[in-house]
Amino acid sequence: MRTTLPQRIAVLGGGESGVGAALLAAHRGIKVFLSEGKTLSDPFRAELEAAKVDFEEGSHSLEQFLRAEAVVKSPGISPNHPIIQAIKQAGIPLWSDIEWFYRNCPSNAKIAAITGSNGKTTTTAWLGHILRQAGANVQVGGNIGIGAGRLLLEPDADIYVLEVSSYQLEDCPSFKPDVAVLTNITPDHLDRYGSLEAYAETKFAIAQHQSADDAFVFYGEDPVSRRYLERVASSLYPIYTTMPAELPVQGATPIPPKYLIRTSNSDMTIDELALQGKHNTFNALAAGLSARLLQVRDEAIRESLAHFEGLPHRMEAVAHVGGIHFVNDSKATNVNSTYYALESMKTPTVLILGGVDKGNDYSELYGLVEKKVKAIVAMGTDNSKIAAAFEGRVHLLAETATMEQAVRMAYQLASKGDTVLLSPCCASFDLFENYEDRGSQFKACVRAL
Repeated sequence: MRTTLPQRIAVLGGGESGVGAALLAAHRGIKVFLSEGKTLSDPFRAELEAAKVDFEEGSHSLEQFLRAEAVVKSPGISPNHPIIQAIKQAGIPLWSDIEWFYRNCPSNAKIAAITGSNGKTTTTAWLGHILRQAGANVQVGGNIGIGAGRLLLEPDADIYVLEVSSYQLEDCPSFKPDVAVLTNITPDHLDRYGSLEAYAETKFAIAQHQSADDAFVFYGEDPVSRRYLERVASSLYPIYTTMPAELPVQGATPIPPKYLIRTSNSDMTIDELALQGKHNTFNALAAGLSARLLQVRDEAIRESLAHFEGLPHRMEAVAHVGGIHFVNDSKATNVNSTYYALESMKTPTVLILGGVDKGNDYSELYGLVEKKVKAIVAMGTDNSKIAAAFEGRVHLLAETATMEQAVRMAYQLASKGDTVLLSPCCASFDLFENYEDRGSQFKACVRAL
């Protein structure tokens, strides 16, 4: 452990991150109380009961939080929530589940943390894949799959790879990864942050406690990221997806037809990357460079970069029906993700868009939509903003309210040789539990055609 732990904590929120944090506290013999404002899922309730964790659901009891020495906050809870304001006014330390993980993490373990508006899940999974293939003792989790707290219920690992969201970085007063990766910064979650500047500052919290011995990996072509580099004290490792005029002293770049990964004491070249597209070039080089910084041998990196199969719900080929190709990109929850998806399209495209708008500026998509999209199918409880944004920019725009309607409409609008692309550009919570549920329903509806 990296610090002295409190003897009593409270956890606000009963999702994966909150339950993982509570189970970790119980595992450490720390008195813990969990509060869920809605209803706990049956599996989470059973886990808490088995671990003898006290909990409530359906409301929040302020007195329970005021008794705690620290409060661990689940990422989805707004910093403006009244209970959060009361905890802050009482002077009780407020931590994210990532901070709680860090305080409990073995001090000799290495931590790689990945954040960014796009590509963080793929980069996290790819780095985990490289490390596992190389035989490293590694655990992968955080905002991807397994809550960070749960990772420490297992036997100690030598390396922890964490996907971290901006929400999780809001309350990290000491979190210090050995390798921090920032994939990019584009407008996202503006409904929470109000401005791109506030959002960017939160993303840069991933590096705020790093020192010169640590590494900060970032997209060298992202103007927003470059604007904040002066506040980073760690060693900088830029990554390029097009070859720069001067090769970086350390970092990664294409050197056609190969790719170069360069650290302070070695150069290595890569012949082949498994996934295509400019964004996947970044994901691959970020994962490979991070693995190199974690002392993985060159040959293991080359092999893993050439044979990674990608993730469900991220540009996932689903089926060909009547000569029409269906692609599931449900994880595209912001404009930039959908931009990358459209950029990679090689055939006329019917685009399924819609969901909970997070302050999106759709104008960034206009050029690609006019060039590549023959029809848009808007899918959501309120399609008015999408309809207004793309009126006159596509030949056809249809509005639907269910996944089945959207898939059937897209199939009718597409022709043999076209692609139907689900790349919603929005959060999923109006019609679905999460993006996985949205993608799974899409696949089921395609297979039912």
